[in-house]
Amino acid sequence: MEAIGFPQILDDAPGGLAHDDTVALLRRQTAVLERIAAGAPLAEVLTEVVTAFEDLVPRSRCSILLLDAATATLRHAAAPSLPADYSAEIDGLLIGREAGSCGSAAYLGVPIVAEDIASDPRWVAFRGAAGRAGLRACWSTPIRGRAGVLGTFAVYHDTPHRPSLREERLVDQLTHVASVAIDHDGLFGALAESEERFRRAFEDNVVGMALTDVGGTVARVNHALCELLGCSEFELIGARLDTVLVPARPLEGRAFPAEYEATARGSGGRELDLLVTVSPVRDTHGATVRLSVTVLDVTQRRAAEAERRRRHEAETARSAAEVASKAKTDFIAALGHELRTPLQAITGFTELLGELDLSRQRRRAALEHIDSACRHILSLVDDVLDVSRIEAGALSLHPADVDVDAVVAEVVALLEPLAEAERVTVRRSGRAGTVFGDPRRVTQVLLNLVGNAIRYNRAGGAVDVEAARAGDHVVVAVRDTGAGLAPEHLERLFVPFDRLGADRDQGVGLGLPLARGLTEAMDGTLDVVSAPEEGTTVTVSLPARCASIEKTLRPM
Repeated sequence: MEAIGFPQILDDAPGGLAHDDTVALLRRQTAVLERIAAGAPLAEVLTEVVTAFEDLVPRSRCSILLLDAATATLRHAAAPSLPADYSAEIDGLLIGREAGSCGSAAYLGVPIVAEDIASDPRWVAFRGAAGRAGLRACWSTPIRGRAGVLGTFAVYHDTPHRPSLREERLVDQLTHVASVAIDHDGLFGALAESEERFRRAFEDNVVGMALTDVGGTVARVNHALCELLGCSEFELIGARLDTVLVPARPLEGRAFPAEYEATARGSGGRELDLLVTVSPVRDTHGATVRLSVTVLDVTQRRAAEAERRRRHEAETARSAAEVASKAKTDFIAALGHELRTPLQAITGFTELLGELDLSRQRRRAALEHIDSACRHILSLVDDVLDVSRIEAGALSLHPADVDVDAVVAEVVALLEPLAEAERVTVRRSGRAGTVFGDPRRVTQVLLNLVGNAIRYNRAGGAVDVEAARAGDHVVVAVRDTGAGLAPEHLERLFVPFDRLGADRDQGVGLGLPLARGLTEAMDGTLDVVSAPEEGTTVTVSLPARCASIEKTLRPM
């Protein structure tokens, strides 16, 4: 998959963009990218793109239409300055060679300029609508993305008009930003749909289901399994699968076969005969990282000698498990591959800003904002891939002397925009000196902990980051003033993908498991103390010198 980059902007080029135009355009592009990184709705982002052009070219009125490839029609997306009646009239426009400027541009894949709508043959069917809206000229440019034409960017004028070289340069830049926004929105929509399919297939399934690690320790169960066994979710999570669902025959080599018979005590103490189906959940490299388990109660069927019906139910359960496994695998694979395209686009724009002749203060501010947005999204991808590598025993560390005080300062600075958005005050104190560890992993651990403390805090709350030397160890404590956690939730904090029932979009539940795994790999410890309404304190202790740090991480 190709990375999306930005064309070179020529400063003070003859007939092109003047310095002031370049600065203004970069400021608006930065604002658009920040909205994308913050997860703003697509309509708001595209309206920002349209408004940017209108502000730079007075007396112009712009619109963005999105192409519905299934119906070959253009749908309204953003047109803040056009009459609502006109936007509604062209909504659903069928593309073609004679379909006005936008329909023709989307169909042919090239810019279409109608200097005078009144005489342009492509506007015969739409001349009346344009006249009622007071529009005399329309220049439409196709918006291209990873999958081809995504829509059109149209510029209207109230008098006959032909675009200047300056206007062409502006549209080139803004259509590219629009394509990034549209591709980004489609990617996250697909990820959300994939995750929702998995959640629905798992939680709403009438068949008992569970997710375990590769060794068979239960990490997640659905309501149907709890009801079948007469147990609560907290009683099952953390237990060994073969102690909850006791195999009718010993498992060879302690490995779980694709299907086996088991017994268990159900609600009311009755003996259950069960059919257990186990399907692997694989990472992007094909390695098994989870087991998806379905549990079918066949007690009554065996009593009635309904062997044929039992086989049918087993096949249904197996299919459900495969759907759930594929949904989870798709979710991880999509994060690991597809998400990198928009991230590379943001990173490319950051590099472009670094080459412009801006003032030192403005350049630094732009770089910090865009780089922070990029790191925020990229951290989600890296966390998923890191957990996969940890479980596969394939993640190595690169030891060096790490200035913990400098790392703490960097982490607080990186998370300052998030803290401001959440209305949380972050304070740091103490001095710790150096540890011998992997610099990138130490930063990653502290980013996870301080970021969680900010996200799960309350408006007006505070986060205290205190670093200190304790004998031959360095200790960093992160304290927040959030709602805190009940004791039963503390045991689940380090179960990957368990978000403790959180409804807010606060990640996929990998931060703390990954932070603990990385800390322990550097011969350190990570502990959590929390109580409802009293906040949470996470303490990381790392040795000042570690002889075994070059080892490969063991599976979590």
